[in-house]
Amino acid sequence: MKGLIRHLKIWWVMSKNSFMMVSFQKAGVSIFLLGKILRFSFFLAFLFFLLKSVNSLAGYNINQTIFFFLTFNLIDVLGQFLFREVYRFRQYLVTGDFDLVLVKPMNALFRSLLGGADVIDLITIPPLVLAAYYVGSLLNPTFPQVIFYLLLLLNGLLISAAFHIAVLALGIITFEIDHTVMIFRDLSALGRLPVDIYKEPLRGMLTFLIPVGVMITLPAKTLMGLVSPQVMALAFFVGGFAFFVALRFWNLALKKYTSASS
Repeated sequence: MKGLIRHLKIWWVMSKNSFMMVSFQKAGVSIFLLGKILRFSFFLAFLFFLLKSVNSLAGYNINQTIFFFLTFNLIDVLGQFLFREVYRFRQYLVTGDFDLVLVKPMNALFRSLLGGADVIDLITIPPLVLAAYYVGSLLNPTFPQVIFYLLLLLNGLLISAAFHIAVLALGIITFEIDHTVMIFRDLSALGRLPVDIYKEPLRGMLTFLIPVGVMITLPAKTLMGLVSPQVMALAFFVGGFAFFVALRFWNLALKKYTSASS
């Protein structure tokens, strides 16, 4: 418990430092935030007008489809908010600053993964939560469905963390971060809509091999009462297994690390 409290305090200090750095770039932050809002609004409008014409998408009505989209954005934005340091990790490698991370009395993975939250995503989280709450309430879920939805959201965030850890490990081995993390972003974007819209074998691949479906689609379907207890148990297993494999990959990458100054 003391270790957890200590790391939370460290995260809070690092996040404050990150927020202070961003505060000196108000014009750039405003433009970037406006871009995120416009992109979200345009896709939401696209869904609305699309479903007004066809009435349903893969059997889901307009409220259900929008809820899938909101669930995707919740996991995506929370992941970017928490794991933003991954996008800056390559600079640590090429400059040799990662050596300093390794010698400090702090878990290197914690520092590399959670080294500074993103204030821009922090701004967008509350409206997203409110929108998901409102649209979700229109689906008339039961209390157990809400609880399992929240648990599977956390499981989706765990899978997102596993992906980011794998990106960090691959970066140590290959010095390639930017393109790898964008590949993850593109793959996860396939979950903006329910994976049911894709044909096999792509649907199966997105559900279990590249668990975008487990990360995004299953939580939303759980709130709608469309997921069996067996599938939910499998989803939690996939989340735990993905995180375990990512940690093993990280430890393997650390053994292969050579300092930029060596």
